[in-house]
Amino acid sequence: MISIIIGLIFIAFTVFSLLPMGPLAWGKDVISFLKGCAPVLAAFIGLICCFIGAADIQDKKEAKKEAKAEESEKEDSQNK
Repeated sequence: MISIIIGLIFIAFTVFSLLPMGPLAWGKDVISFLKGCAPVLAAFIGLICCFIGAADIQDKKEAKKEAKAEESEKEDSQNK
């Protein structure tokens, strides 16, 4: 319950600080921050995606090796 109240307080402060007629009027500053942050954030997300993709490829290769090893064990046990 307290977290909901705190969340609502922060949302109210955000709206209050971004109002163009309000005493803070931080709207233009926030837009500038978002414009500057977007390329860095996009590069960071792209880097994370590359790491996840590489890990996925390695996992698939390992799964194929394990499947081949299991098939070999089955064939060996059937031959005996």
